[in-house]
Amino acid sequence: MSTEPADRVREFALRHRAAAGAVWLLVLLLGGVAAVAGLGRLDQSFTASGGPGHRANQAVHERYGNGAAVAPLVAVATWPAGTDVRARATGERLAEALAASAGRGARTVSYADTGDEGFLGADGRTVYALVYPGAGEPDLAGLAAVEETAGSLRAGLRAALPEARTGVTGVLPLQHDSALAGPGTAALVAKAVCALGLLVLLALAFRSALGVLAPLLLAAVTSVGALVLVEAVAGLTGVSFVVVYLVPVTALVVAVHRWAQPPGAGARSAVTGGAAGAVAFAALALFPASFLRSIGIAGAAVCLVGIATALTLTPVLRSVVPRPVVPRPVARATRPVRNGRAVPRPVRKALAVPRPLAAAGLVLLVLLAGAATQLRVGNPEARALVESGPALDGLERLGAAGVPSGALNPLEVLVPEGADAEAVAARAARVPGVLLAAAPEAAEWRRSGTALVVVVPVAEPMTAAGAGTVAALRSAFAGSGVLVGGSGVVDPDLVEGVYGLLPYAVPLAALAAFGVLVRRSRAPGAVGAAARSVSGALLAAGLSTGGLVVVWQWGPADTGAVTGWVPLVVGAFAFCVSLERSTASAAGGPGWAGPVAAGAGALAVLAVGIGPQVELALLVSGFATGAVGDALAGRVRARSEAGRWSVHRNASQLV
Repeated sequence: MSTEPADRVREFALRHRAAAGAVWLLVLLLGGVAAVAGLGRLDQSFTASGGPGHRANQAVHERYGNGAAVAPLVAVATWPAGTDVRARATGERLAEALAASAGRGARTVSYADTGDEGFLGADGRTVYALVYPGAGEPDLAGLAAVEETAGSLRAGLRAALPEARTGVTGVLPLQHDSALAGPGTAALVAKAVCALGLLVLLALAFRSALGVLAPLLLAAVTSVGALVLVEAVAGLTGVSFVVVYLVPVTALVVAVHRWAQPPGAGARSAVTGGAAGAVAFAALALFPASFLRSIGIAGAAVCLVGIATALTLTPVLRSVVPRPVVPRPVARATRPVRNGRAVPRPVRKALAVPRPLAAAGLVLLVLLAGAATQLRVGNPEARALVESGPALDGLERLGAAGVPSGALNPLEVLVPEGADAEAVAARAARVPGVLLAAAPEAAEWRRSGTALVVVVPVAEPMTAAGAGTVAALRSAFAGSGVLVGGSGVVDPDLVEGVYGLLPYAVPLAALAAFGVLVRRSRAPGAVGAAARSVSGALLAAGLSTGGLVVVWQWGPADTGAVTGWVPLVVGAFAFCVSLERSTASAAGGPGWAGPVAAGAGALAVLAVGIGPQVELALLVSGFATGAVGDALAGRVRARSEAGRWSVHRNASQLV
C-alpha cells in the first residue's frame, strides 16, 4: 500500500469515525470473548520442537499414555537408623504405599522392582522411587493432574509409612510450590509502584487522562485482534501457547510509541515498520520448528493488526483526544548582531555524548551481545526453582542422601518389539554419566511387545554434563530402532530442533525486513539507513538475550540455564519494537517517544510479573531489557540519523 492509499484510508476513517469506532469496539468486546474461548486451540505443552526426542515422546505417550515429556514425581523415604532398606519387606511396604496412592494407570519404579542400588541413598537409610501418574500430558490441565497426584502421594506415604520421613518432589512440584508462594509484601509494593509509575509516565507524556487511556485502548484492541487471528490459524497448524506472552507486550510498546507520533508521519512510519515486521515474522513462520512458526504467526498478526489500527482507530481517537502541544525550542538561524553583522550560530549536535561515555556504552553493548552467544538453553536447575515448600524439602533430602539431582529428569528408552529390554538397560548403564538403567518387568512397563527402560542420569539435562549424557545415550542406540525420550530430552531437543535453525531463520527474516524498508523509500542513502535499522533490530534481540544470560545464568539467581522458549519470545519482541522505533525516528518522530514507550512496556511487565516464579521472572526481565536497551541505544543516535532516509508520499510501498 502506498502512502497515498494510506492517507485515503485515514481520511475515510475520519469521515466515518462513528462507524470505525463501533467496529473496533466490537472487535475489542466480541473478539475478547472469542480470544479467551479459543485459548484451548493453542499447544500448551511448551515442549514441541519436532526433533527426535519429541517424536520419541509422542511414541511413548501413544503406547503407554503417560510419562514421556512429563517429568515424573520423585517419592522419597528416609527410614530410621538400623532399618535394612535392602530387605524385601521394606521394599514391598514402599511399593504397596506407592501403588495405593499413585492413582489408576500410574507407573512406578524403585529398588523393590529392580534391585538396582542406584535407587538407594549413600546414607544407607534413604530410598526414592519414580512415579509417572496415569493422567498427565505436557499441557496446563495435565500438569494440574500431576500436582493432584503429588498431594495424594504425600498423604498416602505418611499414612502407610509413619515411622519414615517421607516426601514428594520433582520438577513440577517445585514449580507448583513457586506459584503457590505468591509475591511477598515487598514484591506487592514493587508491583503497585510499577503500575502507578506506568500511569504517571503516560500522564506526563500525553498530558491528559484521555491521552493516557488512548494508547492503552490501542494496545488492547491490537492484542485482541492479533490473538483472534492467531487462534484462527491455530485451527490449521499447531501454534504454541508462548505467543500469549508475546502479543500483548509488543502491542503495548508499539501502541504507546505510535500515539506519540505526529499524525501524518506517524501513520506512514506505522505502515513502514508494520510491513517490515510482518514480512520478517512471516519468514520465521516458514520454518518447521513449532516455536519459530508460532512466533512468526503471532508477530505477523500483531504487525498487521497494528497497521489497521494505526490507519483507522488512531486518527479517530486523535479527533476525540487532543494531542498535547510539547514546547520545542525556537530555531534561530543567526546569533545576535555583532559589529553590525549577524554571526551564524554554530550547528549543535542533538545529543552531545562524551566520548568516554560513548566508548563505555559501546563496550557494554559488545559484552552483552557476546554474552548472548553463551546462552545455555533449558529449564532452570532444580535448586533455583523455589525457596521453600514441601517439594524443596524432598529435594534437599535427596541431596543430603547423596542422590544426584539428575533423578528429577530421567530418560525413558522405548525398546521396539522383539528387542531385549534387559540388554538395552545393560548397554544404557554403561554410558558415561548414567546413574542407573533399569527395565521393570511390571505390565505397565511392557505393552504390545514393546518395553520401557528408565535411565537416570547423574546431571540435570540443562547442564553441559547432562546434555553430554543425552547425546552419548542417543549415539549408543543410533540406528537400532531404540528411541530415547523422557523429560530429560526436551532441552537438548530444543537446542537441536529450534536453535539449530536460527542461523538460517534470522538472516532470512532480516533480509525480508531490509527489502521492505528499501522498497518503501527512494531517498538517497535508503539502503544504508535500512541496513542500520535492521542491524539495530538484530542487536536489540541479541542484547535482550545477553541480558538474560548475565542476570540469570551468571548472576546472583544462578539458574544455570534459561528456559528455552523465553529468549525466542523476548528476542522477537525486541526486534519488532526496534524496527518500529527506527522507522518512526527516520520519519521525523519525536525523540522522546522511544524512551516513553520502552518505559511503559518495562513498567507494565514488571507490574504483572514481579514475584517468585522463576520462569515468569525470566520472561519479564527479558522484555524489560529488550525495550529499555533499544530505547537508550536509539536515543543516542536518533537525531544524528534523522533525515538520512524517509518515507515519501510517492514511494512504492508494500504491506
